[in-house]
Amino acid sequence: MQKTDSELQHDVMAELEWEPKVDHADIGVAVNDGVVTLSGFVKSYPEKLAAEKATRRVAGVKAIAEEIRVRFASDPKTADHEIAKRIVDMFAWNVLIPHERINVKVEQGWVTLAGTVDWFYQSNEARKAAGRITGVLGVTNLISVKQLPLASDVKDRIMAAFQRQADIDSRAVTVATDGSTIMLGGTVRAWNERSIAERTAWAAPGVTNVEDNIIVAS
Repeated sequence: MQKTDSELQHDVMAELEWEPKVDHADIGVAVNDGVVTLSGFVKSYPEKLAAEKATRRVAGVKAIAEEIRVRFASDPKTADHEIAKRIVDMFAWNVLIPHERINVKVEQGWVTLAGTVDWFYQSNEARKAAGRITGVLGVTNLISVKQLPLASDVKDRIMAAFQRQADIDSRAVTVATDGSTIMLGGTVRAWNERSIAERTAWAAPGVTNVEDNIIVAS
């Protein structure tokens, strides 16, 4: 029974992994109608020949398009997985980048960044850092910036919290924003009302600081 292209690809990759003369980590395998294309890098010409020989051993291979390049140890490391590791390492060293919240994908030298950060400068710094890595052909930045809180949203939350409790007037509290900082003002009748307003402000998405200037009437 004739193998499908995906089955043939799996068998070729397994054969390259099994062959001790070949470091398969930097070799790519694509199959189209039984024709196998080998790409990537090896450390020597004999290794290149060994990869081709191993591929020819696999049943079902009709032809080989051999695009493997020999890359010496002193040459820049530009395989996709090497680029990805260098980017991840650079992110971990850069205090401006929340590396644990960013995903890195590299395909044929093109980098795609994804994830969510709190600030635009963090997304921009990640994009610039990835672009400085040798072998990167381009960067697609899909990192989203967490939406900053709106005064109206926080006000609505405080009003809803107040309305769930008797004898609390939500209209007495004012709400303003400055970036991710919420500024509370106004006058309430008791300390528990002030605490409710502050806790509600902290619970709003994107809030990093709350300035509670609410006055408790004596």
